Amino acid sequence: LLQLFKAFNKFVILLWRLGIGPSMGMYPEKTGQFLVMVHTGRLTGKTRYTPVNYARVEDELYVTAGFGEAAHWYKNIMANPNIEVWVDNERWHALAEDVSDHPDRLRLLREVLMGSGFAAVLAGLDPRKLNDEELNAGSEKYRLVHLRRCEALTGDGGPGDLAWVWPNAAGVLLVLALAGWLRKPRGTEERK
Repeated sequence: LLQLFKAFNKFVILLWRLGIGPSMGMYPEKTGQFLVMVHTGRLTGKTRYTPVNYARVEDELYVTAGFGEAAHWYKNIMANPNIEVWVDNERWHALAEDVSDHPDRLRLLREVLMGSGFAAVLAGLDPRKLNDEELNAGSEKYRLVHLRRCEALTGDGGPGDLAWVWPNAAGVLLVLALAGWLRKPRGTEERK
């Protein structure tokens, strides 16, 4: 299951870089809502990109680490909470804070799980059907993280940085289509 998530994450990152990542959340009840966290590996120092489901509650962003403290991205953002967030078509500097002990944890967690579409149900937690006691028991190891947006970011390297591929690919396809059309034999009408 973990390998499936890793492969899916790479695909999601590519969609964001191509500029179509935000459209993945067109049907949030089914597909979920995604944002991308750009963070630094605590051991390697390398830049990491992690797509996660989220909820926007009172204009604040929340995510959850379903694998708990074992999740590498969670360990990374706890070691260095200064991250970048790609959400919708925006790019933000943000501070990540574990709020798992928040008095409203269950309400916030339920919102994040509803924002995950099929993923929460696949993990065995249907936030629309479970009562608070069942949700609490099923999510004991989950970590709830608040992403406090600090300032908007601009420049290279954000969502859509590979969007230039689309017009170039369309141009190449147009040239290939015209070349094929021009190679078709003309004037081969039947004689009477």
